[in-house]
Amino acid sequence: MKRLMTEPVQFYVGDLIRLKKPHACGGFEWEITRLGLDIGLKCASCGRRIMLPRLETERRFRGFVTRGDPATAIPVLRPEMADEGAER
Repeated sequence: MKRLMTEPVQFYVGDLIRLKKPHACGGFEWEITRLGLDIGLKCASCGRRIMLPRLETERRFRGFVTRGDPATAIPVLRPEMADEGAER
């Protein structure tokens, strides 16, 4: 089964996001602390830090609570999208 390709979500360091399932402490909200192939997240309730792959974070993502600084944005290209850009 082929997955539908969608545009990557534009995350910024400092974004407060809501994820699908709660953390063990019961909190749904996470602050983005690091961007890259893996996204660093800090639980807004208990302060626990985790790393999730970008695709996993996007799959669990439900919405923004607050937005961070757009100056921290980095361009995101998924491997499938990079191949398309090389053909042009």
